[in-house]
Amino acid sequence: MSASKSLPHDAARLHVTGAARYIDDAPTPNGTLHLAFGVSTQAYGEIAAMDLSAVKNCAGVIAVLTADDLPFENDVSPSNHDEPLLAMGEVHYIGQPIFLVIATSHRAARFAAQQGQIDYDIKTPILSIDEALAADSRFEEGPRIYSNGDAAAALAKATNRLSGQLEVGGQEHFYLEGQAAFALPGEDGEMFVQSSTQHPTEIQHKVAEAIGLPMHAVRVETRRMGGGFGGKESQGNALAVSCAIAARATGKPCKMRYDRDDDMTITGKRHDFRIEYDVGFDGDGRVTGIAFTHYARCGWAMDLSLPVADRAMLHADNAYHLPDIRITSHRLRTNTQSATAFRGFGGPQGVVGIERVMDHIASHLDLDPLAVRRKNYYQDDDTEQTTPYRQPVKDCIINSLTNRLSTDATYAERRAEIQSWNAQQPVLKRGIALTPVKFGISFTLTHLNQAGALVHVYQDGSIHLNHGGTEMGQGLFQKLAQIAASEFGVPIELVKITATDTAKVPNTSATAASSGTDLNGMAVLDACTTIRNRMAQHLSESAGCPLDSISFKNGHVSIGNQTLGFAEAAQRCYQSRISLSATGFYKTPDIQWDRIKGEGQPFFYFAYGAAITEVVINTLTGENRILRADILHDAGQSLNPALDIGQVEGGYVQGAGWLTTEELVWDDRGALKTHAPSTYKIPACSDRPDIFNVALWDQPNPARTIYRSKAVGEPPFMLGISAWSALADAIANCGPAYPDLQTPATAEAVLAAVERARDG
Repeated sequence: MSASKSLPHDAARLHVTGAARYIDDAPTPNGTLHLAFGVSTQAYGEIAAMDLSAVKNCAGVIAVLTADDLPFENDVSPSNHDEPLLAMGEVHYIGQPIFLVIATSHRAARFAAQQGQIDYDIKTPILSIDEALAADSRFEEGPRIYSNGDAAAALAKATNRLSGQLEVGGQEHFYLEGQAAFALPGEDGEMFVQSSTQHPTEIQHKVAEAIGLPMHAVRVETRRMGGGFGGKESQGNALAVSCAIAARATGKPCKMRYDRDDDMTITGKRHDFRIEYDVGFDGDGRVTGIAFTHYARCGWAMDLSLPVADRAMLHADNAYHLPDIRITSHRLRTNTQSATAFRGFGGPQGVVGIERVMDHIASHLDLDPLAVRRKNYYQDDDTEQTTPYRQPVKDCIINSLTNRLSTDATYAERRAEIQSWNAQQPVLKRGIALTPVKFGISFTLTHLNQAGALVHVYQDGSIHLNHGGTEMGQGLFQKLAQIAASEFGVPIELVKITATDTAKVPNTSATAASSGTDLNGMAVLDACTTIRNRMAQHLSESAGCPLDSISFKNGHVSIGNQTLGFAEAAQRCYQSRISLSATGFYKTPDIQWDRIKGEGQPFFYFAYGAAITEVVINTLTGENRILRADILHDAGQSLNPALDIGQVEGGYVQGAGWLTTEELVWDDRGALKTHAPSTYKIPACSDRPDIFNVALWDQPNPARTIYRSKAVGEPPFMLGISAWSALADAIANCGPAYPDLQTPATAEAVLAAVERARDG
């Protein structure tokens, strides 16, 4: 069978029937204990006194642990060893875990956790970007700077010059399945952990540290997650480690899950940014020099903030060739949740900054924003062009892709019609925008660009597959099963993928950076090729025919003039003592990166896309709707067009939600007030465009990826920027002044921008 085929998600039937089993659905052994954290009610201060007697006396409570009770490492950080599982004398944000309750039920543990009496010597918290700058509170001694050309000289001699500032909001992951983990103690101290995580190997590493054993004594399994979006790359560490420590202490299986309020209060979010820009440009809108300053609010612990902020810098150019550029990045420490990975990993913040610049230039020159964007695009040819970090751009298709999308979606005609319509409408105004995406694919930490796989062919012809990637709803398992089926020429029903397991494939990287299929797909290919070649060699020798006469196709193996069913071929190989099991390995080639200098080739290739969004706003209330979205996205030679289109649709809606409805609000004490679905507005079904057209670009990846496909996890997220840009376009029809639309563009923000456009 062909690997490039639209097939349903491997667990689609289980999902829609409710039979898909997640951590909290799995039957637990008799006597399983349940855990909950007691958390800080202050953003910053020292713990002066702690009385947990009421907690210990609650019904069902078995034990209560504090930092002093932990047997080994008290750390769940993915990076800097600066994130204790339980607070050590000082608290740094509201919601920080201080003690751990072990009880006979989930409800009993949660109730008891709220009974602790803690006195604090309160200190003044640092909550905002301005406060962090004033206190010089940061995670690196000074700002990180990447530059190319001479931005200062180019700005000094620019024909036109603009400056501005954009506040870019954070975002709650809001995975449907909350954080959860389960630990089962074994003999000789061994620990089996089930975790809703994108990074089983990191869970294995942190659990091993916490219980004082080598990694070989800890086995971590992940069958599926009900969504991750980066929020389960590092944030699951605390639950898994807690379960393992409690299981070690009690000898009982232990389980932990956050309720939604706890989840939103305790865990990190997307980094919110402030982006300042100073841009010079000519009369056609071509940028001649630009300087960006990024201020990233990172929260109380480092987590993954440094690579997130790095990637924002790496995507400050998006699809535009900017020869004279300077990007300055401040990574600021605040007394809020430790911001963490989120789909796009800083890339969206970098992209939205340059898209704001393009709209600002167009407004200043009274030009169509698409014309300004086209003037600045990288070229689709062999023109010498490099990114600000000096990586050559050799695979650009953004001009061709934009031309096709704008023609197919009749952008020019619709823009003219909208302008005519707006002239007749005193209250409602429509807007339209086309924004592009150029997104680099690879982990910027080079050693993470590796993957392994384990493949067995059984004597009945069935195939068992394991790999290092995790399934969070994106369809990774189905794509990898399609690859295995294609390599052996068998129906996909013969291929079984079971839970990701650190005992089967070791030293895995997180399923992140849009790399799940790229890395694990090539590892699966490597393993399958090894087994198929062994089979072919044996069958060729036993039949006395040339090796090149052996082919695997349509469930059969052709051996010269003879044809065997695949099962019979497998049986013959087994009986002849041919190994039908193999590991596979892959490491991404041609990448090298110096993050301190900001130079090199951090990405194996770029994925491209563009979206046209049409919106309408009510100028009296700020209410707005997305009317239509047209998307053309580059998935290379798609492995599964149906799954990829689903990823594009979901990414667009999530990206639009980030910039329009999703608003995180902290009060003056540092307490998160938007910590439930009632106060935090993710896009609902009714918020999707009434007309939603999505197509895939039909060109194979020039890079040597699995079957010439391209990653499709993160890049579509930034297509949602077109919705925000379209809102700004609609607001621009309300008056002569630049509206300066900030994010998220809630109804209140839209109304404020309308008033700015009218009044200046």
